[in-house]
Amino acid sequence: MSKGTKRAINLIIKVMGVLVAFIAFFATVFGLYYVHITTRNKERMALIEKGADASLFNTGKEGKGFISWNKFTLKVGMFFMGIALGIIVGAIMSSAGVLNEDANYPAMIFFFGGLSLVLFYVVDRKNM
Repeated sequence: MSKGTKRAINLIIKVMGVLVAFIAFFATVFGLYYVHITTRNKERMALIEKGADASLFNTGKEGKGFISWNKFTLKVGMFFMGIALGIIVGAIMSSAGVLNEDANYPAMIFFFGGLSLVLFYVVDRKNM
């Protein structure tokens, strides 16, 4: 076998590995969603057979969808602002030499991203 043929075979093997990983990921997501929907349907049918009121299934307010878009956009906005603040603080700490340069960016990004989500929880609890 020539050198070019070996490279081509190695490339095909790598591409197939990535492809199998993506297919497995999406099959898992689909499987979990399918199990969720069928279980919810069975629970609802059992409650209806027992004579439970159908209004029990209306968990949200009238006229609203599954997601409250105002809360979702606030959460995403706070999360991205936390990530940006983490990048800025990571750069400042990197230039000051406070932490190891390989560790400060991810540490600050995760810290401030998580902090922003905790702050969203506090703000959301006060508004309820």
